[in-house]
Amino acid sequence: MAEPLRLKAKSASPGVASGPAFLAEEPKAPSAAERPDAGLPPQMAGGFGALEKAIDISIGELERLAEGADAESRDIIDFQIEVLRDPTIAEATGARMEKDQNVVFAWVATLDAYISELEAADEEQMRARAVDILDIKNRVLGALAGTPVADFPAGSVFVGKDMEPSRFLAHDWSKGGGIALFAGSTAGHVALLARAKSVPMVVATGRFSAADGDPVSVDGDAGAVILQAGGMLIPPPAPTQVPAVDTQTVSGELRTADGVPILISININDPAEIDALDPATAGVGLMRSEFSVTSLADAANEERQEAIYRRVLEQAGEKPVIIRMLDIGGDKPLTGLEDMPILEPGLRGIRLLLARPEIARVQARALLRAAVYGKLSVMLPMVTFPEEIDRMREIFREEAERLGRRSLPHRMPPIGMMVEVPSAALMLDTFGSAAFFSFGTNDLTQYLAASARDDINVDAGKAAPAVLRLIAQAVKLAAGKPVSICGDMAGDPRYLSGLLAAGLRHFSVAPARRPAISSAIIGLNADGTKAAGE
Repeated sequence: MAEPLRLKAKSASPGVASGPAFLAEEPKAPSAAERPDAGLPPQMAGGFGALEKAIDISIGELERLAEGADAESRDIIDFQIEVLRDPTIAEATGARMEKDQNVVFAWVATLDAYISELEAADEEQMRARAVDILDIKNRVLGALAGTPVADFPAGSVFVGKDMEPSRFLAHDWSKGGGIALFAGSTAGHVALLARAKSVPMVVATGRFSAADGDPVSVDGDAGAVILQAGGMLIPPPAPTQVPAVDTQTVSGELRTADGVPILISININDPAEIDALDPATAGVGLMRSEFSVTSLADAANEERQEAIYRRVLEQAGEKPVIIRMLDIGGDKPLTGLEDMPILEPGLRGIRLLLARPEIARVQARALLRAAVYGKLSVMLPMVTFPEEIDRMREIFREEAERLGRRSLPHRMPPIGMMVEVPSAALMLDTFGSAAFFSFGTNDLTQYLAASARDDINVDAGKAAPAVLRLIAQAVKLAAGKPVSICGDMAGDPRYLSGLLAAGLRHFSVAPARRPAISSAIIGLNADGTKAAGE
């Protein structure tokens, strides 16, 4: 049996506590079928009136929380209520809304600016107040979206980056439990409350890995956290950029009949598919993030997105993961997006993200933060022109600088592009800033055949020769950069011979299609011809 792992920390409240770990940042994301309402409530589109209502709801919740609270707890709640009633915050949010920002993103941007100022303060007491403002931000965001923060099981050890004061006050500590924070502060309100209620607490543990329910002990006397099962300390990120994925050396490859290595990755959609990652694959060749971020409330929630992406990376381990940024618009709606003015009908993919940079910036920060947990690459959807990649890379650079100023661990991932617009495929040699390419044959077929995406009268098989010819030309234009294919054609054995002949050596397919494609590959030569005896 493995020896317990003892991590050094700072004592914030004395005492010793043991219990099952509650991972505060672990996404509790039900499937679409399980969610009672994956979209936004009607008030989300209500503009400034919706914000005023959400603030009133939040103040009411805090006032109920203060009933019967001790003097110290009441002081903390009064501070939060005072901030919520401060007209300058509502005015700043309103000003952003006048500049064409949705109420959710306007609120998030206003409070994030306030939080950044506090985190950059010289005095620890001021820096510790940042979590109070984060608490307010999330409470109002939950009221806007109709998704209040749930309590955690009594007797648990709360594990997370930090803890909101109202979450501490709403929890029943009579059954024991403790707190272990990756960051946190001994001068913060939660530390003050923990000492007042004799809840063992440590801070500054550094980020460590543990599973929900793992036994954890908090030693607030010695300043330590003890992990009893499978835990590990996650080192801080290296300052250098992660190189682009080398698709010829990752484990999980198989070989054609004439010995050429081929990689088979999988596509995933819903977060529920993460647990089924097959260790025999070469990782995730496409995660469609729009299936996890289904509403404006999700798109504005950096913490929730970061937790989902981190979970994928941790599950994949040493294998690469390619996450595609939100491919929304057109026939892929984001609930609530219809209430946001956009520049032109039918705006989709990277064009929509660049037209609504508030959406792109939240996702960029979540991806930058998640990148420290594995081999992440980011893929941009529906790219048509090289400058679209350049503009998105600039957004990532700016958000990385913001995270750096806040001392939040992050890493710049390689940024590549989907090849699904014919004009981009024909000019692939001009996309010099793309780290890699992946062919999305669904849209590529649609545009080549001049059909609607859901047109059942178009025979994809008849369009296949044109698609294969275009892919073969584009692979040559890629000039040695990593190239893969992740559309439906990749998982159809009928087209495998043509795709191999086009020069493709990395296929990302639906998990159910992996066995059939793997079986077909070993019966073909790398040029697409059948092996002798087949």
